[in-house]
Amino acid sequence: MRVLMLSWEYPPRIVGGIARHVEDLSKALVKQGVHVGVVTCAADGSAEEQDDAGVHVSRVPFGSPSPPDFVTWVMQMNLNLLERAIPQAAEGVDLVHAHDWVVAYAAKTLKHAFRLPLVATIHATEYGRNWGLHNDLQRYISSIEWWLGFEAWRVICCSEYMRGELSWVFQFPADKMQVIPNGVDPSRFAVPDGEGEDLAAFRSRWAAPDEKVVFFIGRLVHEKGVHVLIEAFAKVLAYHNKAKLVVAGKGPADSYLRHLGHSLGIPHRIYFAGFVDDATRNRLYKCADVAVVPSLYEPFGITALEAMASGVPVVVSDTGGLGEVVRHGITGMKSYVANPSSLADNILTLLGDDSLRERIRTAACREVRERFNWDIIADETREVYEEVLSAYRASPWAVAGPRWSASAARAAGAPPEYSRYLVPEGVH
Repeated sequence: MRVLMLSWEYPPRIVGGIARHVEDLSKALVKQGVHVGVVTCAADGSAEEQDDAGVHVSRVPFGSPSPPDFVTWVMQMNLNLLERAIPQAAEGVDLVHAHDWVVAYAAKTLKHAFRLPLVATIHATEYGRNWGLHNDLQRYISSIEWWLGFEAWRVICCSEYMRGELSWVFQFPADKMQVIPNGVDPSRFAVPDGEGEDLAAFRSRWAAPDEKVVFFIGRLVHEKGVHVLIEAFAKVLAYHNKAKLVVAGKGPADSYLRHLGHSLGIPHRIYFAGFVDDATRNRLYKCADVAVVPSLYEPFGITALEAMASGVPVVVSDTGGLGEVVRHGITGMKSYVANPSSLADNILTLLGDDSLRERIRTAACREVRERFNWDIIADETREVYEEVLSAYRASPWAVAGPRWSASAARAAGAPPEYSRYLVPEGVH
């Protein structure tokens, strides 16, 4: 089976969670015998064509001239994706797999030009991110999300929460959607012995030896709920004053969050680390006593899985997919959404109970291995591909294009009644 994936991000270009998802899924599929090609955007220092553990990665330049806005850039990027994807599709591809609306134009073009079945993974919706659609840009993006789902033979989403959201927002039929969870590779979060400075020295850069470390990593945007965490941390300090909050990440809410810390009188207890590389992230997880994912909207919550894989007890807000990832009191703790007091209470419970932290750490690591394993996820995804291909090959649409003659249709196993869709022999 040959699959062509389209994604606007792939490591080392990482904008959000799609990059790691596409990378890990592609590599796991290759291990199962699927030939995977990924067409994506360029990244500094990376080759235009690369073999990444068996995944053929094609990176397209951003192009010139510079577009005036994001929507124009998306259109330009899709044209660049097509320049690289069309030759690959012409060489022979069984299926196209598109990740999110940003690549929808290229995905639809490949589908119809080569009469290929299309699978789409919708990782989040514009409606969900913004609690509704409030302007023309949001409505436009939402319409493209619907369009991608409409064009897809099957829509994959990462949680039952997302299945419900897609059903509510887009009215996708139930049998068109398939829930396959996100995954995590625990080896990505290992800290090799002897790597750089020792862990105690590293930890001293972020907190005093007698301070507990509460850790957040993610984009600094409203939907991630960092403001709720900072308000909660003020209560945490009232009951447990030997604590430090480390906030890793960047985003438009950075200055507001810093101001919030000052207004609460706790700026000296919050360390804004900015963007951190993977090695620093891993060491911060190892130093943390508690990790927090306080999101207001989260279709899945990959950072919760990362914390669990790193062996850090996690507190999450009970929203979206986070509520499905974490089992309260077993693999983590769940707080009420947008409720600083509830969030603080759960953090304090973990900080004050070493045995509970250890039980949760052990159960969470086991959960990651057994439930959120990329080999299992790739197997479920491959089954979706096979179901789609089986239905596609049995459909008149598979043999309705000008590239199909009667002999080609017979070779493909098309039923005789599909003859009305075929072109005469020798006609191209």
